[in-house]
Amino acid sequence: MTRPTASSAGASHASMGASAHTDPFTRQHLPPPEQWPVLRFDLPELRYPARLNCVAELLDRAVAAGAGERIAIRSAGEQWTYARLLEQVDRIAHVLRGQLGLETGNRVLLRGANTPMMAAAILAVFKAGLVAVPTMPLLRARELGVILAKARVNAVLCAASLREEMEAAPGVPQRVLYFGDPAATTGLEARMARQPASYAPVDTAADDVCLISFTSGTTGVPKGTMHFQRDILAICDCFPRSVLGSRPDDVFIGTPPLAFTFGLGGLLLFPLRVGASAVLLEKLTPETLLAAIQQYRATISFTAPTFYRQMAPLAARYDIASLRQSVSAGEALPLATRDAWRQATGLEMIDGIGATELLHIFISAAGAQVRPGATGKPVPGYRACILGPDGKPVGPGVIGRLAVQGPTGCRYLDDERQREYVVDGWNLTGDAYEMDEEGYFHYRSRTDDMIISAGYNIAGPEVEEALLRHPAVAECGVVGRADDERGQIVEAHVVLKPGHAACDALAAELQEFVKQQIAPYKYPRAVRFRAALPRTETGKLQRFKLRAEGEHQD
Repeated sequence: MTRPTASSAGASHASMGASAHTDPFTRQHLPPPEQWPVLRFDLPELRYPARLNCVAELLDRAVAAGAGERIAIRSAGEQWTYARLLEQVDRIAHVLRGQLGLETGNRVLLRGANTPMMAAAILAVFKAGLVAVPTMPLLRARELGVILAKARVNAVLCAASLREEMEAAPGVPQRVLYFGDPAATTGLEARMARQPASYAPVDTAADDVCLISFTSGTTGVPKGTMHFQRDILAICDCFPRSVLGSRPDDVFIGTPPLAFTFGLGGLLLFPLRVGASAVLLEKLTPETLLAAIQQYRATISFTAPTFYRQMAPLAARYDIASLRQSVSAGEALPLATRDAWRQATGLEMIDGIGATELLHIFISAAGAQVRPGATGKPVPGYRACILGPDGKPVGPGVIGRLAVQGPTGCRYLDDERQREYVVDGWNLTGDAYEMDEEGYFHYRSRTDDMIISAGYNIAGPEVEEALLRHPAVAECGVVGRADDERGQIVEAHVVLKPGHAACDALAAELQEFVKQQIAPYKYPRAVRFRAALPRTETGKLQRFKLRAEGEHQD
């Protein structure tokens, strides 16, 4: 297959502008230009200037245009206008660059639930010419330590409620500030109160890195995906503009954490781009999400199919007539879930597939364009095809590897797996898809060993590593097993050491042990004890046999 060439519409290779970063770490650790995907800027709105600060475009420009008194963020007990959000962002930027003495290009790890302060902290890092490294609230100290080391983090902004795991993480830098504790005299809020209320956005290059989002690969070793200032705007100018049809009067709501690119886009960046508002709430359940849609008169929801499946039978108890769009992503959307949600609400679900590597959704469909069973078509601004075993595009009706190009693309932080994700200029997402005669893309399976459970990506080898730390475990293999409720569940096949007997009590003990080692959502919901694991003659674990045996036993 030949490498795609630049089109007159604006395909771009890896040209880099003059960086505003005095710390060159991110540029020095980008993949070599020849390993980048082809980047396409086919739409007029995607042709950004060489100098660009995304927060100046998303926030400063809105306030300057008279939107200061509009509501930007609502949360339990408070609401922030655009002017208030801008002031908070600017005060945090002063703390970061002034009091903490960070230089442009430094990395700031961010840790917190979906709150106005977490949102303001992320935006402040972007605006100050720094690099945000958001992390999931559920991550444990050991997992945080890997991210701290990989990104060579210079400072941390962390919610006070998550302090324990943060302080236990190896390699925590000296510059750490906690927020969310009003009584703290040395916390972030106390420092912000002493700072000026305005901050001039750093004159960053459009291709200065501003975000490193970590995603777990099939090996369990996290990969840092690096995104530019212009990428933040590009995702706002593709899916929400063309498919979602977002408007200034929209109220966005949902469950994905801001540390997920799905949540960062859907619950912060997308609403800011059109002058709309977002509802940020912690620890939502299907019932409380429905109640919040009713309370805040939300118009657009973002969550995983698992939530929609659980919300459908409850929807009649709530007044959710304000809802006009419901977006599903994070895992494959079962047709039964789509049908149940439509019958319960009258709404046609917007399905979508995105990737941390490409930042957000690149295939989707809405309204009359929806075809049952199909994810959709490439979002305007993106292109997609199906590659066969020989790496060449195949026609309709053939299952193969999904390949994508657009204004965003995979650039791993100093990681050899770049060669596997980007091939001949295409981003290979790890998904097996099939395209039909109308050009709709239908999901078939994952092409790797990633387990997708209730919208979370879980790497089997990472769970195996945690299990192997238990004194009773000799060997183990972890795979995904199909599940009607969660899409997949984590299933552990365990070989015990001599002297340990298989029993329900030990299975429960292993589950709890994993929860204490890594993020609790990764624990094995099914544990199967066995005498041996299937392996090749060279000793490699045959996970496909574990999956097949699990299906047969069910």
